Amino acid sequence: MEKLDLLYEGKAKKVYATNEPDVLIVDYKDDATAFNGLKKGTIVGKGVINNRMTNHVFKMFEKEGIPTHYIEELSDRETAVKKVEIVPLEVIIRNVAAGSFSKKLGIEEGRVLACPTLEFSYKNDDLGDPFINKYYALALELATEEEIEKITKMAFRINEIMVDFFKKADIQLVDFKIEFGRYKGDIILADEVSPDTCRLWDINTHAKLDKDRFRRDMGGVEDAYQEVFRRLGL
Repeated sequence: MEKLDLLYEGKAKKVYATNEPDVLIVDYKDDATAFNGLKKGTIVGKGVINNRMTNHVFKMFEKEGIPTHYIEELSDRETAVKKVEIVPLEVIIRNVAAGSFSKKLGIEEGRVLACPTLEFSYKNDDLGDPFINKYYALALELATEEEIEKITKMAFRINEIMVDFFKKADIQLVDFKIEFGRYKGDIILADEVSPDTCRLWDINTHAKLDKDRFRRDMGGVEDAYQEVFRRLGL
């Protein structure tokens, strides 16, 4: 496999074409952003952590019957993935009240929810990824009814797997954001699963081990990412 032209550079990753038309190479960066790119910085080493953690988790999902875009880890920062058409929906699963959920609904952060919730955001940086529901998605033709049902079912199953996975490392999975893509007529998991896209708290102390430390200027961001990496044995 040969790495060719840079196709896209986002807030956290670069994406390259390859000599295989259905394969891309993703290169994870140390750049960090928050609040839709309004806050910018660097989290040293996070590209390596996010790449290796995502690959480990995606391989775990594959064993559980959840298809992903993962093909092969090429280096600490680079991975070969299937070329997908991203469904323009950010899918957010919440197990514990935190962040915007707490602010919007006036619920104290840390309250364990009676059941996991699912919400969609329209994936559009210019609009700030606004909250939408299933009916918006259908009306705007962002996804079909069948695709939404499949995404919903997979998202809740992913949550079950990850809650157990993190619990074994004494980490509470508070919430997370995932994205899906279309690949050869099917819906598969794409993007990443990392401390950038998950809220992760120490199960005993509730110390934050994720990107909230960057968002909220709490300090110790690199240490938190490294601690997750260490606990998961990656």
